[in-house]
Amino acid sequence: MSNMIVLPLIVPVITAILLVFLKEHVILQRIISLLTLSFIVIISIILLLEIQEQGVMRIDFSGWAPPFGISFVADSFAILLVLVANLVAVICMLYAIFTMELGYEKMYFYPFTLLMVAGVNGSFLTGDIFNLFVCFEVMLLASYALISLGGEKIQLREALKYVLINIVASWIFLVALAFLYGTVGTLNMAHISVRVMEAGANPLITTVALIFLIVFSLKAGLLLFFWLPGSYSVPPTAIAALFAALLTKVGIYALVRTFTLLFPNNTEVTHMALGIMAGITIVAGCIGALSGRDVRTIASYNVLIGVGFIVTGLAIGTESALQGVIYYLMHDMVAKAMLFLAVGMMIYVTGETVIDKMSGLIRNYPFFGWMFFIAMCSLAGIPPLSGFLGKVLIGQGAIEGGHFVLLGLGFFSSLIVLYSLLRIFLSSFFGETIISLEDEKPLPKRILLPITLLAACTIGLGIGAEKLAPFVTDAAETLYTPSIYIDAVLDGELWQGEVNK
Repeated sequence: MSNMIVLPLIVPVITAILLVFLKEHVILQRIISLLTLSFIVIISIILLLEIQEQGVMRIDFSGWAPPFGISFVADSFAILLVLVANLVAVICMLYAIFTMELGYEKMYFYPFTLLMVAGVNGSFLTGDIFNLFVCFEVMLLASYALISLGGEKIQLREALKYVLINIVASWIFLVALAFLYGTVGTLNMAHISVRVMEAGANPLITTVALIFLIVFSLKAGLLLFFWLPGSYSVPPTAIAALFAALLTKVGIYALVRTFTLLFPNNTEVTHMALGIMAGITIVAGCIGALSGRDVRTIASYNVLIGVGFIVTGLAIGTESALQGVIYYLMHDMVAKAMLFLAVGMMIYVTGETVIDKMSGLIRNYPFFGWMFFIAMCSLAGIPPLSGFLGKVLIGQGAIEGGHFVLLGLGFFSSLIVLYSLLRIFLSSFFGETIISLEDEKPLPKRILLPITLLAACTIGLGIGAEKLAPFVTDAAETLYTPSIYIDAVLDGELWQGEVNK
């Protein structure tokens, strides 16, 4: 059964390579891509149930046991994210199939998307930090191609900025890896944790931890987010939705893994830095969302507010806050994809991006209008939708830990998210319609299907939170108690003996 852990990485990679040879057979590419991602969703569900029964699972490549070989480790946290990421990817790909021009599809859209998803899955599952770097690069290389798909001038300008920022981030990542290996002599995550515990509150290790904080903050859009609003607003709608749903979440995953497993010492420095950066990101995101008049810009700044809010939970660091982080990460993947698809549809039917130039859309497209309303309520955290429980748990963790400033900022951001999206809803969907019956573009049911599926997911995550609770509790327990993860990777008695010694 543990061999299945590697499937979310290798199946999309092999399929992507095969699809390169089917460039002219677009229908075949569509079917194979959808089947591949659906297969990963099924595999994720099987793995999640198996982890619940037998605990954290591991596979060692070529039989080399940790810390010497390459390992993939599947705990509930990683598999929950793989499951939701691939579910969202299936739905976004469905939207791409219904809306994307044939010319774009022939520009290797499906192989690049599958490679990006493979990089995302690999980042969630890898057990050593060097392979986290490799999977990050696979994901980013595919996203470089996707962001410039179409070759418009503005796309190339934003793609260049995106590439340069990520090359710098990757270079710092390599420097941090070199420092880390030079300090602790290992790249296996569980073994790094053991060595760091042995070293205690070493200033050099704290410095390395802060370098990793800079790297993953660039990837997640935490504080160092200046590249994000432009880069997420230029690709075709389906790609922008995938970016908003997945890319920043991989950076957040790396931050969570780094500061719960790798560097458990000196949390008063690292977690204080996380809290300050999260607070500034929330404030900056709120200012951007309030000042924006362009729907894509407002949606992009809402991504930043979400990043800041999730990292707030990590900075608080209690078990209930970590449960909130997991619920909110899953919710944010679904709700951000839904928001970006909705924004893309608004631009498609009106030909406008500025909210003041749109009006009365609900008269022409009533069902679409209420789908946007669901996305807005979900992002604002209104019960029983998916954002509510994550916010409550992070708030509970803030009260338990006495982090009242972060609590205030987190809930203030909910009001700003609601206000910024309500501004779009009232301005664009109500009032006198700007689209006459002659100019009304059809919005067939098949185009509305993906956004309807995402609406069902956000309602399901909210109403079905009780069903998810055992998996989320297990994931939060593994994050809060790193010894569970380390025991599954290393020999328990051996590493505990080393630390005690």
